[in-house]
Amino acid sequence: MKILIDTSFLLALSAPKDINHKLAVNTLLQLTGELLIPVVVLPELFYMCRVRINYDNAVQFYQRLQTEDFTITLLEPSDRKRMSEIMAKYKSTQFDFVDCAIMALSERLNITRVATFDRRDFSIFRPAHCAALTLVPEN
Repeated sequence: MKILIDTSFLLALSAPKDINHKLAVNTLLQLTGELLIPVVVLPELFYMCRVRINYDNAVQFYQRLQTEDFTITLLEPSDRKRMSEIMAKYKSTQFDFVDCAIMALSERLNITRVATFDRRDFSIFRPAHCAALTLVPEN
């Protein structure tokens, strides 16, 4: 079973002082299936690691993502089109760009699980392929 990985989850993994670090580490150890990181997560994650921690951490964590069991997933034109539709439909919520990418990928790839600590956008979104996305770790 595949799971999409959001920036907030990876940021918690990268920062030992993050309030969700231990939970992220424990959750990662329990996840089964292919771990997919949308390519648009990488620049956001690198920037946040650099600003919140430091440049060396950002570089080291980026390198770690290249060697562990993560698959970097590209956006296709149909995903970008779907992202625009999601942004228009949920305009009043002002969904994050990366979250919209994850939402579109979840539909195209028929994935129902997302590893994230950002509950708001994913809880509001109603995907076309299932009733709701399953967010892990569970609260």
